[in-house]
Amino acid sequence: MWQLYQFPLCPFSRKVRLLLGEKGVGYELVKEYPWERRDEFIDMNPAGQTPVMVDVARASAPLIDSVAICEYVEETVDKAAMINGTAANRAEIRRLVTWFDTQFYRDVTGLLLHERVVKRIAQRAAPDARGLRDAMKGAVGHLDYIDYLLDHRNWLAGATMSLADLAAAAQISVTDYLGGIDWKGHEQTARWYRGLKSRPAFRPLLSERMEMINPPAHYDNVDF
Repeated sequence: MWQLYQFPLCPFSRKVRLLLGEKGVGYELVKEYPWERRDEFIDMNPAGQTPVMVDVARASAPLIDSVAICEYVEETVDKAAMINGTAANRAEIRRLVTWFDTQFYRDVTGLLLHERVVKRIAQRAAPDARGLRDAMKGAVGHLDYIDYLLDHRNWLAGATMSLADLAAAAQISVTDYLGGIDWKGHEQTARWYRGLKSRPAFRPLLSERMEMINPPAHYDNVDF
């Protein structure tokens, strides 16, 4: 049985969870707050970041980093390929996964997590209004880009759902939980996101809550 070390609003863990759900791979969640710098977790992953995935039955080396975990799962589980198509298609999927993991996280999700989660839970401090405004402004620009992609494609990277969609939905779901998205004017992206939210793999994420922090009323509504 796999164990996945994560915390409820880690977007990279959510990406892994969506992939495991689509492929029907069972796992057990282990709550881990990276900012606590727990010795046992640092021993497992010196970077001190989630997610980390461990096969407790085999006592093998842990899988570290969401990119490495997703590539491992994609290579070892045949069901529901999420990095598929021609070499050019696979390159585009990986490009967009990197875009959402890096650019979206830097401009939006990471800012919100710092201001609304880490500051509140770890530092007992109030969020900075400027940081929140920057995150919401960044979200508008990224949703504009998603609208553009969906104007030309059925899914973000092409004709079929891929890891790019899961990576984007993971970041957006955390941003939406933290109240960082104004959906007005982004019907293309909202329609795409509603489709993903209705999938069985997404349901556990929508029901999960971060202690001390509640999402907006529309967060778990598929027909928001």
